[in-house]
Amino acid sequence: MKKKRKNTKKIFRINKKDIKIVIPIYNEAKAIGGLLDELTKLGWANSVICVDDHSTDNSRDIILNYPVYYMRLIINRGQGGAIRTGNEAALKMGAKIIVHMDGDHQHKPTELPNLIKPMLSKKYDIALGSRLKDRRNMPIKRRVANTIGNIITRILFGLSVSDSQSGYRAMSASAAKKIRLKTNGMEVCSEVISQIKRQKLKYVEVPITAVYTTYSLSKGQSLLKGIKTMIKLIVNRLQ
Repeated sequence: MKKKRKNTKKIFRINKKDIKIVIPIYNEAKAIGGLLDELTKLGWANSVICVDDHSTDNSRDIILNYPVYYMRLIINRGQGGAIRTGNEAALKMGAKIIVHMDGDHQHKPTELPNLIKPMLSKKYDIALGSRLKDRRNMPIKRRVANTIGNIITRILFGLSVSDSQSGYRAMSASAAKKIRLKTNGMEVCSEVISQIKRQKLKYVEVPITAVYTTYSLSKGQSLLKGIKTMIKLIVNRLQ
């Protein structure tokens, strides 16, 4: 008589109370409602921390319609400054895992568990969402910009990843405490990569699906922004 094999596959249960989702917001009135609608339907609203980077549109009015934690910065600090503020708030609120998500609704909330599970396994300190694991959906201009960003990040910080400019990531609380972010702008994505290398954190890349719309593409890196970001990264590397 054959013995039944035991299922040794671990089942990781996600406790949403232990997770905080930091969303930097700057003039996202056109997109933030749709993103928060989806997060609310999926039961994540109480885990969300919206960091309003001194928006000048009606983002605040839209956000306050949802049961999320809302913070407004008294000056515009940039994406990096908003994320740093969000991390500090999440840690004070007792988060065990912190997720970063862009406010332009480019990222799919349904993919949150894919980023969180590596943290629950205790094998990794940080999970990086990668849009370049499947390039078919990415516009050619974005592919070129991201490839250049990856090369610059590798040269400056010595770590090679497939999508250094992705804003969708998850990290353990212990990793968030070790990561020391100094930059305020969009260069924060590359700075996170540099901190992974410097702090010797264990990371994994997780495929994500980016939703590209005319709006989300308008919020991305232009050539001028890309040059400014590169200069800031070089300055940061020399410090």
